[in-house]
Amino acid sequence: MNTDVRFPTAAAASAAQRNAVRIVLHPIPSPDSRPYVVVVGPDLRLWFCESGTSKIGRFDPRDESFAEFATPTPDSRPIGIIPGLDGNLWFCQSAANRIGRITPHGEITEFPLPPPDAAPGGIMCGPDGNLWFSETAVSRIGRITPTGVVTEFSGLTPGCQPLSIVVRDGDLWFSECAAGQIGRMTVEGLVTEYPIPTPACEPRAMVTHPDGHIWFVQTRANSLGRLDRRGNITVFPVKTPDAALRGVTVGIDGDLWFTESAANRIGRMTARGAVVGEYLIDGPNVGACAIVAHPNGRLYFSAHDAGAIGEVIPQR
Repeated sequence: MNTDVRFPTAAAASAAQRNAVRIVLHPIPSPDSRPYVVVVGPDLRLWFCESGTSKIGRFDPRDESFAEFATPTPDSRPIGIIPGLDGNLWFCQSAANRIGRITPHGEITEFPLPPPDAAPGGIMCGPDGNLWFSETAVSRIGRITPTGVVTEFSGLTPGCQPLSIVVRDGDLWFSECAAGQIGRMTVEGLVTEYPIPTPACEPRAMVTHPDGHIWFVQTRANSLGRLDRRGNITVFPVKTPDAALRGVTVGIDGDLWFTESAANRIGRMTARGAVVGEYLIDGPNVGACAIVAHPNGRLYFSAHDAGAIGEVIPQR
């Protein structure tokens, strides 16, 4: 495995801000909702976790309407959410130590996890049709079938705190926040780990690019990382200092769009690693967190501190 750190060229720097965007905030009805992960559901609505009010929220970009569904367990602190192959959405309840399933009509079922206080966080639909999730507090990866059968896998670095999960080439890939590593697990449970060159970088959100690379944010290292199929990691710094990157997604344009939580900005980077935009969010710091691309060409992010869903509208 090779590692590398690259900085934007002068030409890339001069191209920054070449594409303007408009950013709109849509306030969530419930106060103190603290939205976390947001995804596009099978109905093309935005589904998101309200970690502050223990609800699953739904936002329809067509008419800008909201719907909210309370989890059966109070104070469950839902965090990660993902569409499953069964047509439902599955989510992690960090404080309740459960995996939840919600139908498109808002009916919720909860499945308890075997270990106490596992703190499930990230979740992804696996290549085998099951749901795979990170157990952050116990440094394990879990699997749950559509019928609710849970299996756990160990073998990770102790105390690594796995978070986000993505799929590539039939394997599960996950960020290890405390260990500064990217992990890979086969569906049989075999683990390989790849150290990131920047120390104490806190890798968090991840996304798989159509070109086969895996991209991830490094919250404390103020950069994006890229992992190729050979295990090589390249780091691309962001120009705004101490931006505290939290979320990343691939737009329909192939660029990486990411949130700069502390800088109150949305960033944009090409697949070659050049920063071509950092767009200020109007108003006080909203705590931009997760971000997702929608088929309508826009991007949506969770404004955690403002209790809103943000909309990024590229100006063509």
